[in-house]
Amino acid sequence: MTQQTIEPRFIAVEGAIGAGKTSLVSLLEQQYGARVILEENDSNPFIAKFYEDQETYSFQTQIFFLLSRYNQYMELAQRDLFNSVVVIDYLFQRDKIFAQLNLEDHEYRLYEQIYNLIASKAPKPDLVIFLQASTDVLLERVSKRGRDYESFMDPDYLDSVNKAFNNFFFYYSDTPLLVINTNEIDFVEKKCDLEELINKVNSHKIGREYYNPLGS
Repeated sequence: MTQQTIEPRFIAVEGAIGAGKTSLVSLLEQQYGARVILEENDSNPFIAKFYEDQETYSFQTQIFFLLSRYNQYMELAQRDLFNSVVVIDYLFQRDKIFAQLNLEDHEYRLYEQIYNLIASKAPKPDLVIFLQASTDVLLERVSKRGRDYESFMDPDYLDSVNKAFNNFFFYYSDTPLLVINTNEIDFVEKKCDLEELINKVNSHKIGREYYNPLGS
């Protein structure tokens, strides 16, 4: 009798700023013994200046993020991705969502030319998990984590980001998608909330599914 193995997966976790992406990725790492890839926010030399002066630093910030994320995804493509479980805390298209919000029309046209040249080469996840939350909940979580550069963030900007993510994933169909409403759960502190979430991840195979837990 041959031993049954779990099919390796490439999972991307997404959500607006403060949604809990990095926390969930860390927990999935423990659950699956996965290799984790984190976006390099803190290495972007323009990000702090962007939150102080968006008009001046938007284009530099977006181009740095685009090329950094492209390099990370291409490193995955060049390795033997599908012989291990890999969890990444962003979808490649994330960058374009922010570019549409942050850039002037002439800047976005240039950005889009670069994006279109490289986007098709990025590998697609087997599953995307979108962590959804109200803007009030996101603001509370951003405040709790206390990143210095986020202290300059305009609440109206975060609301715009949140609406942009919800709109993007309303139309998203490239891969299987699990949408999780996180307003009423705490998968970091409450084991039962995490266990139910993991069960949803393990059972989701195709298409789109909405998971709207009430919390423990």
